Amino acid sequence: MFGRIATLALVVLLGGCQTSQVNHDFDASRDFGAYRSWAWKDPALQYRPDDPRIKSDLTEQRIRQAVGEQLDQRGLRPAAAGTRADLNAQAYLIVEDRQQQVSTNYGGAWGGPWNGYWGAPMYNETRNITYKVATIQIDLLDGKDGKLVWRGSDEQIMASSPEPQDRSNAIRKTIARILSSYPPR
Repeated sequence: MFGRIATLALVVLLGGCQTSQVNHDFDASRDFGAYRSWAWKDPALQYRPDDPRIKSDLTEQRIRQAVGEQLDQRGLRPAAAGTRADLNAQAYLIVEDRQQQVSTNYGGAWGGPWNGYWGAPMYNETRNITYKVATIQIDLLDGKDGKLVWRGSDEQIMASSPEPQDRSNAIRKTIARILSSYPPR
């Protein structure tokens, strides 16, 4: 019984963490309607930490494809070969460990002052839960002066071992949420 209550508390707690706010920032002095083309800044995707367990050509391919699809939906086209793009895109995948303290109370007394109290003593157990959070950040830089004009990021708790299709869907949905406010209005 205690195990079920603790598991339920953990699921509710971590479920609440998944509803994160997408962060956006932009240079309000820029004319975003003038940006028509884009290209990847080298390196297109940077990893933090630079860990071979995180770094993956497959992940980079998924992120590049999802960003390209979202920018295309917003009217931006890949720059023609040999021409300078209006915007340069760069993405970051940041993975970090986070901890959450979970306290579980069980036992305790029932009854009241008229009937007397009865029950077991109350116990409190506190544990630290460690989990990984992945943040995807997308930077759009002006192609002429190289300055950052728009930035968006979102984070999600990483699943223990999702299928490749699950990873693709999670990346696609996250990037769609990030770029949902581009261009700024």
